[in-house]
Amino acid sequence: MTDERRKGYDGTGEGAITPDGCAVEVWSRLPVGNAPEVIEAAVPPGANILELGCGVGRMTHPLTERGFTVTAVDESAEMLARVREGVRTVRSPIEDLDLGERFDVVMLASFLVHAGDVTVRQRLLATCRRHVAEGGCVLVQREGEDWHLNVPRETAIGPGAWSRLVSATPVGDGVNSVRCEYEFPDGTWTQTFLSRPLGTGEFEQALADAGLTVERYLTEDRTWVRARPAE
Repeated sequence: MTDERRKGYDGTGEGAITPDGCAVEVWSRLPVGNAPEVIEAAVPPGANILELGCGVGRMTHPLTERGFTVTAVDESAEMLARVREGVRTVRSPIEDLDLGERFDVVMLASFLVHAGDVTVRQRLLATCRRHVAEGGCVLVQREGEDWHLNVPRETAIGPGAWSRLVSATPVGDGVNSVRCEYEFPDGTWTQTFLSRPLGTGEFEQALADAGLTVERYLTEDRTWVRARPAE
């Protein structure tokens, strides 16, 4: 099954492709890296986490194993079908989500804050602000500031497997069309998506406009950020 694509987003390869061009099979295979450790170090033990754009549960599962309670949100039924039984899942576009609940931690990963459409970005961050408890925090994963310049590049993601950022082509209004390729011994998948590069000042202003204040950059490359509701 293939969901209807968003404009400017596409994907190829075997299996289900989500509206933003992600191949479910690829996300089931990609390594999670050090993200669970970064998150665990940045939030209180046992925190109640709202994970926006959880995909197949790459981060959901290690976080639940570390004692966190996770509510996992994604718009793709095929992605959510791979989240382990026992995890609370919600199928919804992030922009439309309103659970009427507040969480210790709201997490917006996968560089979603770089949505090409400014209105979409504003709505994503509004969802974060709407669901974070007073005294809670929002964790955001952003792109490295040279990621659209240092292309093409590739990263090993397993035995005989590679992730490649093939190109980042300007399409106007500060937005790039980004093409990625994922090569495994048994197949190749691609994803094309729209991304708006954000310098530190632009990123912090975007959060401020949503009622969030950057508190601390959590990693040396400044790609993981902890923000708090503005007073």
